[in-house]
Amino acid sequence: MSLRIGGNGRSEMLVLMLVVATTFRLCPLVKARPLCRIRTLRTGKVFPVEEKTQGDRLYFSSGKTHLIKHPCKKNLALYLGRQIFLTKDTFESSLIPFSIPTSMQVGTPEVTSAHFAGSVLLLVVNQKVYVYDYEANFWTASTGIQHPVSHVSGDNCCYSGNSFCMDISNSVFAYLRGDQVSQANIYFSNSRGYRFQKYTQERRAELVGTFGGIFSFHSLSQVGLLLVDEQMAMFSYSDHPLNRSFGLPFDYDRALDILIAPGQKGILIFWSEKNLLVSRNSGQLVESVQVREGQRILYNSIVKANITIHSVAANENELAVLTEGNNLYYGSLGIQSSSLIKFADQNIWSQEAVLMFTDVGMLEILTPLRDVLFPAFDFQKCRLNIQALLMDPQLQAGVCKVELLQGEFENKMYTIDMNSQLELTALMIPRPGTLPVPLVSVSNPHSLGLQAVICEDGYTYDGNTKHRLNISLKQQHHWGRADPNFTSSIKRPTISTITLDIANKEISCVDLKPLTALISVGCDLEKKIVIQNELSACYHGVLDPVALQDNYSYIIEREAYDPNFQGQQAKKDLEVHYPYEKLGCPLLAYYDIPWKPVVELWREGKFQEVVEAEYVLLEMNGLFTYTYSLTASTAGCSAQPQNWTTITKMAGDTAPFSWDREVRPALLNSPRARLGRRLPVLRSVCWEPARPVQAAANRTPETPGAFKSSMGFSRILEVEVQYQGASRFGVWFMGDASCVLIEQKGWGSSSRCVCAQVRVQSCPTLQPRGLWPRCRPPPAPPHPHPPPPGLLWAWDSPGKNTGVGCHFLLQAQVPL
Repeated sequence: MSLRIGGNGRSEMLVLMLVVATTFRLCPLVKARPLCRIRTLRTGKVFPVEEKTQGDRLYFSSGKTHLIKHPCKKNLALYLGRQIFLTKDTFESSLIPFSIPTSMQVGTPEVTSAHFAGSVLLLVVNQKVYVYDYEANFWTASTGIQHPVSHVSGDNCCYSGNSFCMDISNSVFAYLRGDQVSQANIYFSNSRGYRFQKYTQERRAELVGTFGGIFSFHSLSQVGLLLVDEQMAMFSYSDHPLNRSFGLPFDYDRALDILIAPGQKGILIFWSEKNLLVSRNSGQLVESVQVREGQRILYNSIVKANITIHSVAANENELAVLTEGNNLYYGSLGIQSSSLIKFADQNIWSQEAVLMFTDVGMLEILTPLRDVLFPAFDFQKCRLNIQALLMDPQLQAGVCKVELLQGEFENKMYTIDMNSQLELTALMIPRPGTLPVPLVSVSNPHSLGLQAVICEDGYTYDGNTKHRLNISLKQQHHWGRADPNFTSSIKRPTISTITLDIANKEISCVDLKPLTALISVGCDLEKKIVIQNELSACYHGVLDPVALQDNYSYIIEREAYDPNFQGQQAKKDLEVHYPYEKLGCPLLAYYDIPWKPVVELWREGKFQEVVEAEYVLLEMNGLFTYTYSLTASTAGCSAQPQNWTTITKMAGDTAPFSWDREVRPALLNSPRARLGRRLPVLRSVCWEPARPVQAAANRTPETPGAFKSSMGFSRILEVEVQYQGASRFGVWFMGDASCVLIEQKGWGSSSRCVCAQVRVQSCPTLQPRGLWPRCRPPPAPPHPHPPPPGLLWAWDSPGKNTGVGCHFLLQAQVPL
């Protein structure tokens, strides 16, 4: 070997000498076939150096060893044992034990929990949370936590560039395990652990048991809280519909470590030294892991196998277990039940050993080795090729029945609107003479529904049949097939993972991993709504687009607006800056031509369609100088009109963008709205942002009963008439210069008509004219010859099967 040294030859020589010094040795000679080839990583140790204190060395308090891999950055991992190591190259170089700066003043640096949250590492040290930015090599303490904590939990989403994915990685819980669940202090962070706030969950005070942990189950759109009571445990969930019940209970005889498998499939692994459990649906059902020999089940659970678990590793689809008896177990996290098979006994265990998956079917047993001459630790790696090991006929693993399973949706993330449909396809090629059954599942069936059809799609060159699977996905409650109590009509944004796998897949199908995709059901951020703007002020020369882009602003005089939307004059003029980049040129609408916005749907800069969308016109600045040309009756309102005071009070901090599909049902179910909703002549919801009025109407002593009025709404007054134990409803619309009582049919169910006698007290242009006349059959229908303005009157007409019904009409002087 020859070396070429440049100008600063000594420094370059030093770099070259520090690259790698790797030694190899075979496993000790045993009768069984060696599982792996062992190599020792020894780098960066050419010249002896003195050990320098870089801070307080961290250590893991548990007696077991753990290894946490970053699910997205495959080379990043944290080893937790008597020494703690952070690697950025999967332990391919020697490492100095991980330390926390002395300036953090942690005392004895005991680590009880750790979690990768995106680009930072979170550590619980002495019951406090610390953040280490491994890219910037920067430490800081989390803020907002006022009580001791023992654990942090979270998940990571690896679909970069998606805002929903970023929210998953940013969400972290911190908590102290072991308190009573009703009194446990739980903290939540949406900033990757930099800032926490107290987490509250409805009805938590009603829960009984010991607090075992809290986890974000993003694939189920739930937060799961683990309850432990008398050696049994179960999950309580945060949101409808799962908050109405619990997950099925499972054995919890000792504290279990909980590992969330990467990939957002809802797979949880619970393990201790004597037990191993798996859940494939975010804790709703937790099952024991079986131990197999070929197709025969040796033990229904790890408890019965009487082994002592030392280390557990998992990736998206595989599970491995290392025991203290030098045994290695392997299994797949399939779509159905999970099981393990035992490899031949080998001398592979040590107290510091830990398991680590480096790729699909590639497993390593990692052991740190202390060097008496150097501060950095070497690492011994025992590398196993699972696919090669399963070829041993003694394992009776069987032959995989599927040669190919692929789909264009694999490892992708999709967003569908709440009423949209997504079509996916996959290809399966089975071995000749076999009939494997593909299975499609979604992690959140309450939200996402599917329909799958499989058909033959030709042949391969060697004669194998190709099968194509067509999968249709859309929000569950739009399928119309499931019971409403199951789908719960979920209309909130949710996330679900779709998985395509093979039923009863052989354990030898290591390379045939399931196909998965993440589906966000909610708002597609690549879509946008555009209001058709062909008739704009710029197009007709009213405004100059260049001037609009130059920080254009205009003044609203204080007499014309109210920032509180109460219709009162403001104290000062308002300067409004026009956001041209967001709004473009203003639309041009003429005062005497009715205008309805044409709503267009665009996606990725391409026009899609004109949509009939629900929308609300918002007056952003509180202007009250405009008027309405229709009453609520002629506009076809079907319920109580609302004003801004009511809307903003219900919305709280979200005002003025406060009218949505969630507010509307709440208004319709309110006591005020129930009166209006019973009116048969109204058809849609509306409201008016005008000033409140004071109005009243009274019955006279000549007839029994009394009027009841609801006060405080703008231009509208509901009236309930109680007569002989029955109630009837009418609506008064209060205008600036007139008053209208809408027509109300069928107001009378007796053999004779007795009309209410009403005195009007508040209509400005209608002077009180005494009482209404008693009902009498008019000589002709009144509509062709209406009464003079201001006259309040009534007439009889035949009723349906009840004799006579009363009709009422009040002719206003000025239409609203």
